[in-house]
Amino acid sequence: MSRVNQHNRFYRNLIRRSDLVSFRVAVKETDLFVQADKNLEGLARDLVLQCRAYIETYAKNNPLFLKTLRPWRVNGPAPLIIRNMARAGQMAGVGPMASVAGAISEYVGKGLLPHTDEIVIENGGDVFVKTKSSFTVGIYAGASPLSLRMGIRIDGENKPISVCTSSGKIGHSLSLGKADAVCVVSRSCPLADAAATATANRVHSKSDIPKAIGFAKAIEGVSGLVVIVDDEIGLWGQLEVVPLTLKKG
Repeated sequence: MSRVNQHNRFYRNLIRRSDLVSFRVAVKETDLFVQADKNLEGLARDLVLQCRAYIETYAKNNPLFLKTLRPWRVNGPAPLIIRNMARAGQMAGVGPMASVAGAISEYVGKGLLPHTDEIVIENGGDVFVKTKSSFTVGIYAGASPLSLRMGIRIDGENKPISVCTSSGKIGHSLSLGKADAVCVVSRSCPLADAAATATANRVHSKSDIPKAIGFAKAIEGVSGLVVIVDDEIGLWGQLEVVPLTLKKG
């Protein structure tokens, strides 16, 4: 669950690709920046409405689903996005809504993939990517001197991968920690989102970086991690961190 929503303009400049068509889809709290081979705005909006309807309907029958900070167990039939959110929360040890932004990014992304060879979806700092060429996701870390100075390079292996960011200092979403940024790389966008939230919850100072990394790397499905607190950074896993040049406008 991202905490960088109000900084989307900066973040979206960082991930914009000139060879793809860009468009925005906003429905209630959901605000997606999408890049694809062609303009798929209508279909993307339909997919957002569809997955939000699944979540809202399920929550009407299970109101604690929206509030609990503990892992959620699905009893009985439920839409795939609900089961993915619950599974991600269970794996990371957090409530299902910790993965909602990542789950929506992945749901829309997979729904668009039959219509485009490449896709980039950013949802408040949670990014779902499938590209043929290498791609860099910039790291926004608020007031940290490391903010906007580096990015995570994703190899263009033509398989979906996700980078999700959580912060204890930026935005309005709930976080129990004080990290400037925690970025998690995973094949699962809901899991990356939940793991970023759970890891950020454990960071209250620079001294917490090692234990946060130890926690995150034990989550099955997490392949890489960046933790930034003030002027210190911790790295782990299969990722390449590269210098970043912010293009404005």
